[in-house]
Formats: sequence, C-alpha cells, structure tokens
Amino acid sequence: MSRIPATFFVLLLSLAAHPAKCMVQEEIATARDLESRNVLFKEQHIVRFSEGEPEERLVIYRCLDGKAFARKRVRYADIPSAPSFQLEDARSGYREGAERTPSGTRVSWTAPGGSEASMLLPAGDVVADAGFDEWVRGAWDPLTQGQTLPMRFLVPSRLRAYDFDVASIDSGSPGLRAFRLRLGGWFGWLVPAIRVAYDAETKRLRWFEGLSNLRDDSGESPMQVRIDFPPQPTLVDQQTFDVASDESLTTCTVLPA
Repeated sequence: MSRIPATFFVLLLSLAAHPAKCMVQEEIATARDLESRNVLFKEQHIVRFSEGEPEERLVIYRCLDGKAFARKRVRYADIPSAPSFQLEDARSGYREGAERTPSGTRVSWTAPGGSEASMLLPAGDVVADAGFDEWVRGAWDPLTQGQTLPMRFLVPSRLRAYDFDVASIDSGSPGLRAFRLRLGGWFGWLVPAIRVAYDAETKRLRWFEGLSNLRDDSGESPMQVRIDFPPQPTLVDQQTFDVASDESLTTCTVLPA
C-alpha cells in the first residue's frame, strides 16, 4: 500500500480548522400567472453567503427563451430584514429601490417614461424586499405558535412603509409552514393578501403567491403570480455570480397578448 504524504494530512487539518467563509448558492424559480397557472418567466436567484449569513442576492428575471429582462441586487449588510436593493426592468424602464443611510432609508422609484421620485424615510423597524424571508425566520416561533405579528413593509412605488399583519395559515402540504401577509386594519380586507410557504425544517422559501414586485410589460400594474422554488439550492462558484451581474438586459414579452 502506498504511503500518503504527510503534507496531505496537514492540508486536511488546515481545511478543517479554517472552513470556507464564503459560499454561493443558486436557485431557479418558476413564476406562473396566479389564475391561469401559465408559466410567465423564470427567476435565477444567486446568493452569496459570508460566515453562514446572506451577504448579497442577485435575481435575474428571464423570459422563457432565457433572455434576461430584469435584474435585482439585494445587499443585506448588518440588518438582513432591511436590505438595500435596486430593481431595473428593461421592458418598460421601471426601477425601484431602497438604500440605507445613516439618516434613514432612501426610497426611490421611476415610472415608465417618467422621472425618478425619492423620499428619505426616518430610521425605524422596516422590512424591505427579500428581507421578509429573514424577518420570518426571526419570528418563526411565535408565528408557528399561532400569533399574529405586526410588520412594517416598504413599498417603494408609494415611497412609504405600510403596516401589515403576518399570521400562520394552512399550507395544504406536509412539511411546509405557510403564512399570510395582509395590510393591517379594515383596508386589509379589500387588498389581496400575499401567501408564502417555507420548508418546516430548513425554513427555506418554497412558494409565493400574490402581487409581484415585477409589473406587466408596460410597467403599469404589478403582476399577480405564483412562484415555486426548488427543494434545495445548488452550489455554484463566484464566476456564476459575476457573469449574471454583468449580463445585458433586453426586452421581451412576459404576458401573452
């Protein structure tokens, strides 16, 4: 039997003592029309982790032929539930985002063919965009025990945050925990609720139903969609993140005529 060089064991011990600090995961989600269930587009989520915590998320929205028509960048920083983010949609020129500053959160949006509007919101306990997943994980125990919790969620196109109620609902599937996000007060009964479901063990998002942050092809109205995520993410390298980050956006039709 050949002898294994001692340097091999030194390498193994070094790797065990200093595990990889950075990890990149990819998920391909499928978005369908909420009523017809026809497939509309795909979402490529690439998340970079540092020390086990999400650092940056890149979402590429793709037509069914694979063309990228929109991109969103999410930077979590020190408050994962209130990340900074920017969304741009090449179909209509619609943009929206939020940037955390020492003075508060700068919220902005650009309507199709219009000028940018922005507002500086004072610092506070506000949840933004993909930070909702992190908020749910942090509130997991009281939510799954039946409590209804208040939450302020940022709506960039309105340049403000709204009060929502979040409560546990029946997921309809074993192994999943579902929650409903609804505007607080009587107005909540008039506006469609958002429903999400997470894996009961890993707390990973598995599906989303409701108003999307993407709008129709003209950029006028938010689409109502069902988005399904795979059971497990795939490990990828940093190059995958970099390539998607620099990919050119193009126009295409998401909603059939």
